[in-house]
Amino acid sequence: MNATVEEIFEVGTAVPAVRGALGEHALPFNSRRRFLQGSLACGAAIGSVRAEAQGHPVRLGGKIFGKVKSPAAWVASVKALGYSAAYCPLKPGAGQDEIDAYADTARKNNIIIAEVGAWSNPLSPNQEIRDKAIYKCLAGLDLADRIGANCCVNIAGSRAENKGPHADDLTEETFEMIVETTRRIIDEVKPTRTFFCLECMPSVYPDSIDSYQRLIKAIDRERFAVHLDPVNLITSHWRYYNNGQLIRRFFKELGPRIKSCHGKDIALQEGYPVHLQEVQPGLGTLDYKTYLQELRKLRDIPLMLEHLKTAEEYKAAADYIRSVGRENNIAFG
Repeated sequence: MNATVEEIFEVGTAVPAVRGALGEHALPFNSRRRFLQGSLACGAAIGSVRAEAQGHPVRLGGKIFGKVKSPAAWVASVKALGYSAAYCPLKPGAGQDEIDAYADTARKNNIIIAEVGAWSNPLSPNQEIRDKAIYKCLAGLDLADRIGANCCVNIAGSRAENKGPHADDLTEETFEMIVETTRRIIDEVKPTRTFFCLECMPSVYPDSIDSYQRLIKAIDRERFAVHLDPVNLITSHWRYYNNGQLIRRFFKELGPRIKSCHGKDIALQEGYPVHLQEVQPGLGTLDYKTYLQELRKLRDIPLMLEHLKTAEEYKAAADYIRSVGRENNIAFG
């Protein structure tokens, strides 16, 4: 159907638009029977347009406080918070029976396991730290594949021993190290159901849409995918005040490869040079309207809240994001 809902009801275009939408039921109707048939067809056509415009429900998730004791208790906690996505409830080393129990319970309750975090530094010059980090990525990717999580995610790392930034992090040498390390992780695990992702960071690749595209081409692995945290891309006044444009371009360029997203917010502090502070969603200026509008174009890609300290903060953040959704006719699944 080419006509939009607005075109169908626009004065002067209603008849041709509806005729185009209805095909064989085009106006005028010669009988009550044909009128009813045409009305039903028109309703179906308009409903189809509305459904297409609304897109997919957004899957929101966040941290679950308290110890996970069983699949049923875990699911109950997730659903009590109104989430339809969750961080992986298990750690590497879990037995396959336990993994299957959590995966089956999640699936039966319409919960997406968003990601397995493998937060570590695979670029460390300290060989012991580097080896442990790579092992953590291997184990995390293996768990993500066995439990059916959308992805295993890490940052690329830093040339600093433990944490970055470091003067060498944004060099071609480091770029090549990231390519080599990522290929090794994927090639050793050989995942078939999940993906390995690198979260965008301001101080190491991928630090932009363009560098992410370069990495995808250089790594050249089907199971390498994209993780989006738009706050981590906002590194200047222009990006801060135009973050909606940045988000739209990210989805346009990399949307089909995105497997999981993070939900944070950002605020510009007074003074120079630029001082940007991560804050709770709703307390900054991240364009959540655009973020949610773009996210709903994708199916089953979670938006995961993170870095908050209390259950109350997570609830406030979720409430804010849902309020933006309600104001813009965006559903949560």
